[in-house]
Amino acid sequence: MSSVFLGPLTARESGELAVAHALLRRASEGALRAAVHLYRPAAPAVVFGRRDTRLPGYAAAVRAAEGAGFDTAVRAVGGRVVAYTGNALVLDVVRREPQAVGAMDHRFQTYGDLMAGALRDLGIEAGVGPVPGEYCPGAHSVNARGVVKLVGTAQRIVKDAWLFSSLVVVDDRERLQDVLTEVHGHLDLPFDASSVGTVRAEAPAATLADAHTALARAWGIEAATPAHLDDETRELAERLEPDQRSQGERDHTPDVLDRSNPTRTLDVRATRGDPSCA
Repeated sequence: MSSVFLGPLTARESGELAVAHALLRRASEGALRAAVHLYRPAAPAVVFGRRDTRLPGYAAAVRAAEGAGFDTAVRAVGGRVVAYTGNALVLDVVRREPQAVGAMDHRFQTYGDLMAGALRDLGIEAGVGPVPGEYCPGAHSVNARGVVKLVGTAQRIVKDAWLFSSLVVVDDRERLQDVLTEVHGHLDLPFDASSVGTVRAEAPAATLADAHTALARAWGIEAATPAHLDDETRELAERLEPDQRSQGERDHTPDVLDRSNPTRTLDVRATRGDPSCA
């Protein structure tokens, strides 16, 4: 049975990424069997991939994102830069599983189909496949009508464990289009702003709560009792958090975890190359 964490544990996305990293490490060590973390981001964020940080325009991209009111962070799961506001949902799944590398493509397809099914329950014509001009391009993006991206997925694999992360964009399409256009310009990466989709644009009556319920039902955690993050994982996340900060965030010293509410609620090198978004 999975430990289920609901809601953000931190004030910044770099802290959430550190929690996921810590959970993955704990699973690799055998201290954790499985975990699911579903949360609404505490603040707007632009999250860069490791490859983005090596591009000449990275520093300018960080400044542009922060100037637009977005926190910035760096993730160790694969892929390129993504952006989201508090009108989004992040779902991280961690499992201890020996020989996890061979099932990577199967997870992308199976869990992509699961996410698409949750969106179809909201009345959206959702499917799995690439979208022309999308941010963080991949073969298994969850899209609407084949023309706009609604969910990005990425994976990280370590010895005997894996992390599958999904980002569901619920609203704020225009704000995301603006910041992603500017950031991609600085990074000199291809991007078509019309590829950005949201749940609300496809199903105007759907709310963030509706999307949360649909995801929780799809993953079988709708009635789950939220777990408490154990002290060992909490302390490990605190040590890992600085590595998840962007260039700009390194100038801050955030309080990584919200110790006042342990129920408020992904990483390490992969055993094969860094997978792209999917």
